[in-house]
Amino acid sequence: MRVFLGLLVLVMALAGCAQAPAATTTGGNAPAAAPTAPAAATGPLVMAWYPNESGADLKDARDAFGTLISDTLGRPVEHRTTTDYIIAIESVANNNAHLAWFGAEGYVQANERNSSVIPLVIPSGSNGSVESAVYYSWLAVPRGEEDQYRDGDGFSIENIQGKRFSFVSNSSTSGFRVPSSNIVTYFGEKPEWQNLETEDLLEGGPNNFFADVQFGGSHQGSAVNLITDRVDVAAFCDSCVDNYVSLVEGTENQVGAVYRVNDDADEPFNQFPGAEFVLIAAVPVLNAPFVANSSMLTAEEIQKLQAVLTSDEVANNDKIFATQAVIDAGFRPFFRKTDAERFLVVPDSFFDPIRAMR
Repeated sequence: MRVFLGLLVLVMALAGCAQAPAATTTGGNAPAAAPTAPAAATGPLVMAWYPNESGADLKDARDAFGTLISDTLGRPVEHRTTTDYIIAIESVANNNAHLAWFGAEGYVQANERNSSVIPLVIPSGSNGSVESAVYYSWLAVPRGEEDQYRDGDGFSIENIQGKRFSFVSNSSTSGFRVPSSNIVTYFGEKPEWQNLETEDLLEGGPNNFFADVQFGGSHQGSAVNLITDRVDVAAFCDSCVDNYVSLVEGTENQVGAVYRVNDDADEPFNQFPGAEFVLIAAVPVLNAPFVANSSMLTAEEIQKLQAVLTSDEVANNDKIFATQAVIDAGFRPFFRKTDAERFLVVPDSFFDPIRAMR
């Protein structure tokens, strides 16, 4: 578990450093540095979405963001839903989309392809700060199979070698980059795996690290791979399955926690009510940024978006940060309001820990 604790220290250390640039802005709402952009346009603004956020159950959540952006910039918004991470990333990097919501790995990949892709805002942690702006990368196993991963009073990833394994996408932060980096670091200390590399985790077989490797295409898809016994262990994140599962034993986002699929879960979980899984690893990950293509938006437009998104009005908008009452009424959100959640501006360097894993 020292790998996981090390990552947490790194996340918190960087978060503390990231506050300084934000604090020098007026109200924390000034735009990130951006290349010179063209004059403001009035045509449709395209927003790309990962497969995780492209489902029909999240249409109202997408529309809530579309309305907010449209009202701010006076331009209609077109939602570009996708079935593949790369499609979403390339649409922004290739100047075919103005905005997107990516994981840190997706942002880093898009920024490498096109330096005009910049972070717009990230959601804060529950206390409204950048220090707590993390979600969790899980490794989960079916309930009833967890004993083979026990290590004393806790759990270990020691026995995942040789198992059937599911990632999300090799462009996913919490569904690939973080878990693969931790696996390589952990097993690389063992003589028989000292030359293990991330690429060795992409395919399964008799001579490979895993017996079989599958990619779910989304966090929901990776979780379904586990629930349907296609794999023994799966990587996916807490926030992407939050609308479909509930904690039934243990502590949220802690090793040993047991989650169960809700009886009224939407697709693709609607066929598996009551299915349960156990966490054998839970690692904090830097919160996912909304990103902007600064060659397609003016500096003024970016500044307007950041000012509105970081406002108290948006922090209290129950279709952006949904209250429990709104959720109970049937709304499926991207973000939940548990305390003081809001959006924050961070610099590009905030995502350097993800770059360091690559």
